[in-house]
Amino acid sequence: TYQKEFIELNKGKLGKNNTLRMGVKYTLPPLASAPQKKNYQPLFGKSLASYKVTSSDLKGACFYLVSGHGGPDPGAIGKMGSHELHEDEYAYDIMLRLARNLLTRGAKVHIIIQDAKDGIRDQQFLNNSKRETCMGSPIPLSQDQRCAKINSLSRKDKETYKRAIFIHVDSRSRHQRTDVFFYHKPKDQASKRLAKTMKSTFSRKYNRHQPGRGFSGTVDDRNLYVLRHTTPTSVFVE
Repeated sequence: TYQKEFIELNKGKLGKNNTLRMGVKYTLPPLASAPQKKNYQPLFGKSLASYKVTSSDLKGACFYLVSGHGGPDPGAIGKMGSHELHEDEYAYDIMLRLARNLLTRGAKVHIIIQDAKDGIRDQQFLNNSKRETCMGSPIPLSQDQRCAKINSLSRKDKETYKRAIFIHVDSRSRHQRTDVFFYHKPKDQASKRLAKTMKSTFSRKYNRHQPGRGFSGTVDDRNLYVLRHTTPTSVFVE
């Protein structure tokens, strides 16, 4: 939390790459005296609606998060025993978790697809519904509504770093394990950089938390409607 302040206070005393040096006295930044402000987002569900901003790492960044499908369109449908697994429910849950994570790090976040009842859920099987809206408006089967909403918000947002992330859950054969893969807008270098950065981050995290598992996610361009028609730099995560 205080690393940046510490480095600023001790300029000239630190070694290469801001390492500590033996025998040198350092000044510690003062602890924040005011209690951290609690924020509230009811879309996360009753138990997780309240959250604290624990860092300013993403201050000045604005994210537009979209979970795939929703409303009348469940997306891919899988089956486990008697349970139908609807893609839109799982993509929505992942999107909410990402939104909360970004908010605690100081980012501004717009949750484009919303369900007033379903917060972040920990059940093995998520209940299916058609309640999802595009920020309160009924969802049509076309993709233009969510793009228009993002572009409208983006015109008003003052942040210089704006990124739209579309989250889907792929449907593959029963026995095939599929890693996360990323699509960027064709001939868009910022979109490509975002996709490659996300892929390399996934790979690094897998190596740390699941050593030996491997990660085979890919980055490709794809001429998707939502990537073509969204003004902020965007990436499609499958």
